Amino acid sequence: MQSLVTSPHSHQIGLALGLDAGGTQTRWALSTVRGAIVAEGQMPPLHPTQLSTPNGRDVWLHTLSALASTLMTSGHGPVKRLHAALTGYGGQDAELIPVISAALCVPAQAISLSNDVEMAFRDLFEPGQGHLVYAGTGSIAIHLDAEGLLYRAGGLGSVLDDAGGGYWIGREALRRIWRAEDEEPGAWQRSSMAQALMQRVGGTDWAHTRAFLAQADRGAMGLLATTVAQCADGDAVALDILHEAGRELARLATILVRRLGPRPIALAGGVWSLHPALEEACRAALDPSLSVQVSECRGHHAAARVAAARLAAALGHEARA
Repeated sequence: MQSLVTSPHSHQIGLALGLDAGGTQTRWALSTVRGAIVAEGQMPPLHPTQLSTPNGRDVWLHTLSALASTLMTSGHGPVKRLHAALTGYGGQDAELIPVISAALCVPAQAISLSNDVEMAFRDLFEPGQGHLVYAGTGSIAIHLDAEGLLYRAGGLGSVLDDAGGGYWIGREALRRIWRAEDEEPGAWQRSSMAQALMQRVGGTDWAHTRAFLAQADRGAMGLLATTVAQCADGDAVALDILHEAGRELARLATILVRRLGPRPIALAGGVWSLHPALEEACRAALDPSLSVQVSECRGHHAAARVAAARLAAALGHEARA
């Protein structure tokens, strides 16, 4: 389902489109060549790894084609430049650009790609100014210096780590539930978190959890964190998981501070809105002298502005030619 928030002005010279694709949703924004956002919305999640299967490729084509239809009927001018900020992006241009180009009818040479956390940083800081701890489905801390060099801690993926992210919170909750069941069968009946999660996975025996884990994508696992947070005020285990998540995210910030020096720290991403316990535990684990702020990040706006700047440069080049 596409959603659209728009300004009343149309810009026939051509617009720049920014995408911010994450594990639970993809956000988009349209910008004028001068960097003014004129429309934005959201759509289902997209991830580069989906392109490894025919079904995943179809998901990309269907989702982006639906966006193209939304833009076509919105009354705006044509998209001339696109920048996509993608979770898990590692240079898969040859796989991604043809799909994006075909679905959105944007020339391949007018498409650029980057990791989503770089766009999140650019939305909150100028290069060199701060440290970002981003926790959504996964978790990572980054610093972008004045020369454009990216420093990172974490972001190793859900198989290895991503501690403190939504996927990790959901997985940790299921792990604790089933370890408790090993020790005392039926223990789930005394835990509001266990009862709620077993309802989410479809049943109370191990076969249901195993089937869920086999079929769930990153987004579905990450959404389990919402259930954990909803139970935290009445379930000590759920609360402890959130405290541990906050400490793990503080660890990422501390690594950057030790390596690069103290700077203002922004905490961004959907995890920070789950429950106050996350921020409380994170702050308690950080040096109290540090400036720490939970910030709303609009990576799709930053991606649109990157595309707009490149469109402006291209138009200027054409004018001089």
